[in-house]
Amino acid sequence: MPPDSRAKPEVVVQGIPASQGIAYGEVFVYIQSDVEVPSYVVDPAKRIDEIARFDQAILVTRQQITKIKHEVEKNIGPEEALIFDAHLMVLEDQALIGETIREFESTGRNIETCFNKVSARYIKAFSEIDDEYLRERAGDIRDVAQRVLQNLLGQAENSLARLADKRVIVANDISPSDSASVDRSAALAVVTDSGSKTSHAVIVARSMKVPAVVGVRDLTRRAQNGDWVLVDGYDGLVILNPSESTLFRYGKIREQRKGLEARLMEANRLPAVTRDGVEVALLANIEKVDEVQLVRDHNAAGIGLFRTEYLYLNSARMPGEAEQASAYRTVAEAFAPAPVIIRTLDLGGDKPMAGNPHLFPKENNPFMGFRAIRFCLEHTDIFKEQLRAILIASAAGNVRIMYPMISGAEELARAGVLLEECKAELRARGTPFDEKLAAGTMIEIPSAAATADILARQCDFFSIGTNDLIQYLLAIDRVNDRIAHLYEPTHPAVLRTLKGVVDEAHAAKIPVSVCGEMAGDPVLAPLLIGLGVDSLSMTPPLIPAVRYVVRAMTSKEAKALAKAALGMNSAKEIQALCLKFYNERMKLE
Repeated sequence: MPPDSRAKPEVVVQGIPASQGIAYGEVFVYIQSDVEVPSYVVDPAKRIDEIARFDQAILVTRQQITKIKHEVEKNIGPEEALIFDAHLMVLEDQALIGETIREFESTGRNIETCFNKVSARYIKAFSEIDDEYLRERAGDIRDVAQRVLQNLLGQAENSLARLADKRVIVANDISPSDSASVDRSAALAVVTDSGSKTSHAVIVARSMKVPAVVGVRDLTRRAQNGDWVLVDGYDGLVILNPSESTLFRYGKIREQRKGLEARLMEANRLPAVTRDGVEVALLANIEKVDEVQLVRDHNAAGIGLFRTEYLYLNSARMPGEAEQASAYRTVAEAFAPAPVIIRTLDLGGDKPMAGNPHLFPKENNPFMGFRAIRFCLEHTDIFKEQLRAILIASAAGNVRIMYPMISGAEELARAGVLLEECKAELRARGTPFDEKLAAGTMIEIPSAAATADILARQCDFFSIGTNDLIQYLLAIDRVNDRIAHLYEPTHPAVLRTLKGVVDEAHAAKIPVSVCGEMAGDPVLAPLLIGLGVDSLSMTPPLIPAVRYVVRAMTSKEAKALAKAALGMNSAKEIQALCLKFYNERMKLE
């Protein structure tokens, strides 16, 4: 430890673990500031030149991003390079460009001002989306917008390419292009004030195999260049000026973690079967077609949740039937005969589609507003186009369809009627599809959970979306920092609700899965299995840890755990019980 760091007190800050690993080194504070945009009226005689200047800036930005993409593909990998396809799509977005031109024509102000105003509107819309992955796409637009503005103003781009050797990057946030420019040999770890597990900085950090912690508020104000810091990417801890005893303890933890990771990857090649022979299907949640290889790498038993919003939110236009069918078929054929569960559009309210404001009027409470199945049942033309696309893809024989945010039997019945109409239309065309396509529903609204017995008679399977179910059940906005600590998956009300849904599903002889964050938590997965859940669906990188704990227990032990938990009175008590169960099987204590 450097002698000057001994004088400074140790400071422990909690963040969100985003990329696993432990790192120790000097801090490099990186502040990314927005471009200052001048505002003035353009001489009417020079308006054509102003639009030409905008076109040139778009062209230069496209060339820069294409170059970055090629460098990332060469230095990091093709999957990470796909990040920049989203950036190039922003530059192709005719709604964004068209609105900028219209703003210029109506106001006569310089094109930087107009573009900044329009792009800020898009960034705000995406920033307010509830879904973490989609909310992070605001960063794509922000990064591209900053590049366009820099090119319009003739400014040099911000970059981390000149990072001093062997530093821990501490930043308020890191844009995708900045994170891609980081020299892999120079970055020990990445820590950001904002961001989430799905931010591009995190994706690049994982690909470079460096630890990352996000959501560490105001660390850029507390840390200084030259400070020494320890980053724990497992538990999301950042320790400024760590003491000698802390460094010694983390040296032992690092060795233990390396051993555990080796055990997890070894077990991940084996079946997810409990010690008494009960198989648990471990499925994957995906957002995009290009995640197929990631799913394969983590040995998932199929796709438990294919979110389809990405096709709609990356463009101002509605994707056509053929485009959707192609995407769905690609995934279905990649995993056949393993199941692929496609969730219909969860768009609306909190996920507005750029360029279509008339479809998504502003709401005071969008999370419980006009979205998902509610939007689809009102816009049946959009919904039926997607239903036909899913049916076409179902010819692969392994596709299942699932409806989001169902609140009761009437909505489920109306969706079923539209599905039958689409089947009839395809028959009339002579287009093949799976006549026995299984249709299920998400259980993520308390009213659906309370009427699970009724819904079970109308569908082929349940998938419990614990993220929203817990949020609605406990009246907790999980993206509200002031009350996020009250979001408790182990709350007795949550457990009782889950148990009721599982019992009603099994009484009707239909399977039930969990596809929320609880499913990918190896501490809570045994509890879900003990409650009777048939399969668990999660982000692919979480599968090895869940598989390991499944193989380290018996189904009888899981049932005993669930029974004990159901008899407890508090979330903390239940969490502690689950953690003890987990630690005993992982031999962490």
